[in-house]
Amino acid sequence: MIGAKVDLAGCTVLLAAAPGSATRAARYLQAQCVDTLLQASTPLGALALLGQSDVLALCTGQSLKFSALRRQALAQGTPVIELDPGTAEGRITLVGGGPGALELLTLRAAAVLASADVVFCDRLGPGEFLDQLAPQARIIDVGKQPGHHKVTQERIEELMLREASRGNHVVRLKGGDPYVFGRGFEEVESATAAGIPVSVVPGLSSCITVPAAAGIPVTARGVTRAFTVISGHDPLVEQQLAQLAVLGGTIVVLMGMGTLEHTAAGLRRRGLPADTPCAVVESGTTGTQRTTHATLSTLAAAARAAGCANPAVIVIGQVAALPLGLDAAQQMSLEATA
Repeated sequence: MIGAKVDLAGCTVLLAAAPGSATRAARYLQAQCVDTLLQASTPLGALALLGQSDVLALCTGQSLKFSALRRQALAQGTPVIELDPGTAEGRITLVGGGPGALELLTLRAAAVLASADVVFCDRLGPGEFLDQLAPQARIIDVGKQPGHHKVTQERIEELMLREASRGNHVVRLKGGDPYVFGRGFEEVESATAAGIPVSVVPGLSSCITVPAAAGIPVTARGVTRAFTVISGHDPLVEQQLAQLAVLGGTIVVLMGMGTLEHTAAGLRRRGLPADTPCAVVESGTTGTQRTTHATLSTLAAAARAAGCANPAVIVIGQVAALPLGLDAAQQMSLEATA
C-alpha cells in the first residue's frame, strides 16, 4: 500500500522522520485533519509506537533508515505513505499588529501568529505578547528606531525569503497596518518575485486608534469632515506644507517627533492659524498613554517641556481641542452639583 491514496482524516498517524524534515511533514499531516499525530525520530522509537497507529508516514530519502519499520508495518497490514518534505510550501504572511494594546489585535492576526514557525517583529505593536501569541515560533527582532536600523529592509526581506524557502510559515508582524507607512508592499513584491506565496492581514492603524484612545475623533460633524495622514519621518518640503495648510480638516502625523518643530513652523509660515489646536498622544492604547495639548504656535515648546517622545501621534486641527471641551463641561457640572 506504499504510495496509496489514504484518507487521513480521523486517523492516528505515526510520522517517522529525522528532525530536519519532521516539522514540515507534521504540518502537512495536521492539515489533513488527522485525529492524533505520533512522532518518532529513531527506528526503535517508531517501532514502539507502531501498534498505536492506523497509518505510518515516512519521508522520502529516509527509506534505508526506517526500512525495518516499513517491513513491520506492511507485515501487520498498516498502510504506509511517503511524504516529500522538500515540497512543503513555505509562505509569508504580513500581519498588522495594531497600535500596541493586545486587545486591539484582530482575531485573524492572532490565528496567523498561532500557526507561525518564524516571526519577524517590529518594536511597535504587540511584540511583548509574542510568548503568548506564538509560543511555538522562533522570534527574530528586526525593529527599527528613528535613525537606527539594526537590520536593513533589504536584509529583512532576504531573511524572510530564506526562512520561507525552507518550508516555514513566516509572519512579519508590524505595528499598525502593514500598508500604512509599513513598507508592506515592498515585502509583498519581494516574495512575489521569489515565487513565495504571500498574504496580508490588515491591522488597526495608529492614525485613527491612537487619537480615539485619547478622546480625539479625527472627524466630527460640524467640525471637520476630512483628515489627512502624513509621515513625519522626513521633513516636509515647502509644497507639501503649503498644500496641508490650505487643505482643511485634521492633520495626523505619524513618526513625526523628530521633525515636529519643522512641521509646526512650516504650517504657520504657510498660513495655518497659530491658535490651531494640537495634541501629541504618546504610547497610545497602552498603560503609559499620555496626551499633551497645545496650539500650533506653542506645540514645539510644549512637546519639549513635556519630554514627548516616540512612539507618538501628532494631531493638528480643531478636533484636537474637543476632549478639553468635554473636560470643561464635566467640571462645570461637578461644580454645579457641589
